[in-house]
Amino acid sequence: MQTFNRRQVLQTAGGGLGWLALQSMFHQQAAVASGTKSLDHPARAKAVIQIFCPGGMSQVDTFDYKPELEKRSGKPFDPDGKLQFFASKPGNCQSSFWDFKQHGESGLWVSDLFPKLAKQVDDLAFIYSMQSKTALHGPACFMMNTGFTLPGFPSMGSWVTYGLGSESEDLPAFVVLPDPKGLPPGGIINWGAGFLPAVHQATTLDSRAGQQPINDLFPPKDFAEVDRASDQAGLDFLQTLNREHLAQRQGDTDLEARMSAYELAARLQLSAPELSDLSRESAATQEMYGMNYETTGDFGRQCLLARRLVERGVRFVQLYCGAENTTAKKIRPNWDSHEDVVRDHGHWGRVLDTGASALLADLKRSGLLDETLVICTTEFGRQPAAQGAKAAGRDHNAGAFTAWLAGGGIKGGVGYGATDELGFKAVKNPTYCYDLHATALHLLGIDHTKLSFYHNGIQRRLTDVHGHVIPAILRS
Repeated sequence: MQTFNRRQVLQTAGGGLGWLALQSMFHQQAAVASGTKSLDHPARAKAVIQIFCPGGMSQVDTFDYKPELEKRSGKPFDPDGKLQFFASKPGNCQSSFWDFKQHGESGLWVSDLFPKLAKQVDDLAFIYSMQSKTALHGPACFMMNTGFTLPGFPSMGSWVTYGLGSESEDLPAFVVLPDPKGLPPGGIINWGAGFLPAVHQATTLDSRAGQQPINDLFPPKDFAEVDRASDQAGLDFLQTLNREHLAQRQGDTDLEARMSAYELAARLQLSAPELSDLSRESAATQEMYGMNYETTGDFGRQCLLARRLVERGVRFVQLYCGAENTTAKKIRPNWDSHEDVVRDHGHWGRVLDTGASALLADLKRSGLLDETLVICTTEFGRQPAAQGAKAAGRDHNAGAFTAWLAGGGIKGGVGYGATDELGFKAVKNPTYCYDLHATALHLLGIDHTKLSFYHNGIQRRLTDVHGHVIPAILRS
């Protein structure tokens, strides 16, 4: 007679319950049993939605208006020939490929690349003086996500769930929605748990229409032996075995938590399909998110799923507007516009503008924006000088880029920091990811200096030994 161990019984009875999600459920139930970390001060936000734009969004073509760059457009950026950019020698100064205008009561400048977000500037706080320590895509993505340029450190989402746990009983605490076109530079390490317990790694959801949101959550369609009734019978039998096993091991809290996790994973079979069924959203909502159009549909769906996730108690949602770093076919698959800014930023600008503006409007309409911190960032910026034979591209620039935040205790209609007159380098309040992370944790009720984990003889933090909260962008 063939014998099975407990894991094989689970996988057979459940038809594969989505192992990563199951592990996440295991941790959450254990955290609920033991009590999550107490807040260091009253929280302004309960959840975070982070939009990440891989490739390097150009600050001087989007949010950082530079009149002097317009005046010097076409003149040598580096007359002495002493500078070397990441992949090129500096060309002539190149003004924005889009016109800038002032918007809202705040009068903040936004380029015509973002006509919809421009109408929401009074809800946004811009950090114009962001910098990175590297102009390499992978390490710069790691730095923005984990605070370190090297792989292997916990992501911000992992730190947040380590500190706060989840408010949802039926969904993971940390969810990532990658661009359907592929993973970002550096891949899944961007949302890894590093040296934190592995359960803090994100659960990745497939946002594409018609796809299972989590792999192996349901039996294969051609696996006729398992239906809902037989699946439940198998789980009931497994529960009986587990209870007998636990009875011989009183006081084993890990075992009891794992058993509860199996039950949560079974509930995930109900919650995940309901979550991803966007047909329940009104036609007007789907239109607002641009879901009916080829260019904007994928990211619009990601943004709508992000709203539904935080609505259901998910603590941290990260979505990617762009994929891996490769050369262009029709367009580049992310914001890395070395050859043609108008072509690549023109495409991705429309994508981000449609999805992000809809997300902000939807959160505000539902009352969720007050308790949801929305962050939009990239790994570094681009140079104010032209690149390429056609002078139509821009090279990498670790010295300056722009991030924006909204909701969750953020003061709208403000700008913080500044770059020089050409947008080449941050000169006023230079800001690194440490300060952005410290501010986000502060809004969640966490003192970034106290959220730590002992690893290899060091009490590690998301902000390492750096970081300051930015009061200028916080509501009083």
